[in-house]
Amino acid sequence: MYRKVAVVTGANRGLGLALTKALAEDDYKVFMVGRNKIEIDNASAKLQEAGLNVEGFEADVSKARHITALSSYVQSQYDHLDLLINNAGVIIEPGGLDSQVTCFTVNPDLVEEAYSINTVGALRLVQVFYDLMLKSRKPRIVNVSTGMATLSKMEGGWPAYRMSKAALNALTGVLAAEFEGTRMKVNSVCPGWVRTDMGGPNAERSIEEGIKGILWAAKLPTDGPSGGFFRDGKPIAW
Repeated sequence: MYRKVAVVTGANRGLGLALTKALAEDDYKVFMVGRNKIEIDNASAKLQEAGLNVEGFEADVSKARHITALSSYVQSQYDHLDLLINNAGVIIEPGGLDSQVTCFTVNPDLVEEAYSINTVGALRLVQVFYDLMLKSRKPRIVNVSTGMATLSKMEGGWPAYRMSKAALNALTGVLAAEFEGTRMKVNSVCPGWVRTDMGGPNAERSIEEGIKGILWAAKLPTDGPSGGFFRDGKPIAW
């Protein structure tokens, strides 16, 4: 029997954990990836106790050797990968959403680190899973982005986060063009401002509301869009 297989990064909490649970409940085998071993082991154990087919894997998406190890492990278990959700991401500016950092004060080393996680990490995952995904019946890539990266309405503050997520959106567009002619659908999704550790307690949306648009993109039909930027299944400006 064909088993749907997914990889979700940043899966130890928040959106990633909720996505993992929802996919596993929909009969996916989910490899849930997190860079903190204790957290990802605890999160996967709880879902396994609930009878869900998940497996935790410790990996930092900014480290090539970790992603190579992840890919090798998944390939040792399955001959295809149906879904890659690049959810791992950071607001690296000191102070998080309360940060007062600007382009004039941000440490360039932090900007490089943000790109390494938010942008290059996603690229690494696409590269290592490229062959496996092309063997899927309905391969899908979802890059979890943010409205804060919208170029047409760009504002100040959080330069490392905004720029690295705008670059992630660019990656979506490039991938969509390069996957043209295949079964692949790749899109960026903004979940909105969600009440997670990153979004904070005052955010407008629950986690359950935030994952709906991501799941929509993850399960697009054959005639669904590719190379777009969406929130709640509706296109938003780049």
